[in-house]
Amino acid sequence: MKLSHFQFDLPKELLAEYPAEHRDEARLMVINREKKTIEHKMFKDVIDYFDEGDVLILNNTKVFPARLYGNKEKTGARIEVFLLRELNAEQRLWDVLVDPARKIRIGNKLYFGDDDSLVAEVIDNTTSRGRTLRFLYDGSYEEFRAKLTELGETPIPKYISREVTPEDKDRYQTIYAKEEGAVAAPTAGLHFSKHLMKRLEIKGVDFAEVTLHVGLGTFNPVEVEDLSKHKMDSEELIIKQEACDIVNNAKIKKKRICAVGTTSMRAVESAVSSARTLNTFDGWTNKFLFPPHDFSIANCMITNFHTPKSTLLMMVSAFTGHDLMKEAYAEAIKEGYKFYSYGDAMLII
Repeated sequence: MKLSHFQFDLPKELLAEYPAEHRDEARLMVINREKKTIEHKMFKDVIDYFDEGDVLILNNTKVFPARLYGNKEKTGARIEVFLLRELNAEQRLWDVLVDPARKIRIGNKLYFGDDDSLVAEVIDNTTSRGRTLRFLYDGSYEEFRAKLTELGETPIPKYISREVTPEDKDRYQTIYAKEEGAVAAPTAGLHFSKHLMKRLEIKGVDFAEVTLHVGLGTFNPVEVEDLSKHKMDSEELIIKQEACDIVNNAKIKKKRICAVGTTSMRAVESAVSSARTLNTFDGWTNKFLFPPHDFSIANCMITNFHTPKSTLLMMVSAFTGHDLMKEAYAEAIKEGYKFYSYGDAMLII
């Protein structure tokens, strides 16, 4: 498959600027791969497709307030700093993106907060927009992290042109988020409400939690026609024994195992044993799933509607089958489904 196979025209009005009023009341498109059928439901109807002993694989990563606004020394120019990953806790070194990047050079200092209580020095260039910052802060590491949280803003996606609202802080977070470290939410999970989770639990559905800290690499556009030449950024992944036991037991019993989101799918496909069971994992993955791919763990997937030419769309194509995926997306556009982070969802069985 080539990059050009993943191009389609998306009407601007289908970009979701706001989430559904209630998490589980987004629309749900159900795609049956075997029967080649497409149904239209509400997200809360997802419970009808799972039985006792089936498993939902959840990515329990938690978004941290990664977007900061500072001022450049001397000029006072307003600079956006997007925290990507902590490189060294002791030295307070971080990989970041800066905007506008052309103004930010090695040696520059940036000041944050009304009282300039946090200062950062640029110590390296990493990419055209990437920089390494050393934060200068008088206080313990815990106080420093609290200061970042205080000054930071929920990093809702760039395509949302409105201002961030206080509601975004909670809404752009799954209800099962625990392990802080993502710069973007695993968005398929945003559709689950506490009530729906409780109903699934009562029905006997099991939850297997994995942690994949979503980085911006997930959203980097693919710029090579030959997909095998695209390089994914690495993201931190942790899969514990408990999750492996839940998933592998369900596999033995031939139950439905559903990856909630592309991040959960990438997580489990990064930790497959030679016997096609799930292994524990603690490290980094740059796994890129595109057609053709033989999936080893999950036989079902929940996901949002993705951008043209994105790695996420390519994974969905590999799982669904390219022609059926194209048919589903054409139907979604015709029926007015909302796309991206706050958009509607798709269940692929």
